[in-house]
Amino acid sequence: MPSGRTHDRITFYSLLPLLGGVALATQSTAQTALFGSGFLFSGLMFGPDLDIHSLPYKRWGPLRWIWLPYRKAIAHRSMLSHGPLLGTVFRIFYLAAWILCFVAVAVVCWAQLQSPEHWQAMTLMQLEWLLRRLQQELWQYPLEALLLFLGLEAGAMSHALSDWSGSAVKRWRKKRLKRMAAKRHKRPKRHG
Repeated sequence: MPSGRTHDRITFYSLLPLLGGVALATQSTAQTALFGSGFLFSGLMFGPDLDIHSLPYKRWGPLRWIWLPYRKAIAHRSMLSHGPLLGTVFRIFYLAAWILCFVAVAVVCWAQLQSPEHWQAMTLMQLEWLLRRLQQELWQYPLEALLLFLGLEAGAMSHALSDWSGSAVKRWRKKRLKRMAAKRHKRPKRHG
């Protein structure tokens, strides 16, 4: 399995060819940048290794504690962390749940400060408005949402593919060494 630094190198080396392909396909600098941002974020901070004490986990700094329940609940290299599509979708929903919790707490605190006697009604209205607005934005920019998701998925898959290929090479080498050792034992010994 490659180290965290090797995963970083893979992310940086594959960035330009991927951006070139997206730029040719979309003919849009903004959409290419959106894909690239998702790819870098996923490759460096939002990848499959958030299920262990890893370099991406450490990069969250003071917010790394939000990944502790994820680390406890998800087995390393499971389909929910390293799986194609499923791993990225699961991490998106996990992070979105935390963001919604932070936003809800901020809205409640703000509403209590603004109108202590009516804060509950204000909070529900504001949260409802916020969720409707987010839904409208996603529906208004479906291609951009898709490109961001594809960037996140490509960053995660560059990580997972390097893990899988590294493990396959190690298994192949181990089998090869066993075969070579077995051949040595089968050779007749020369008596001199």
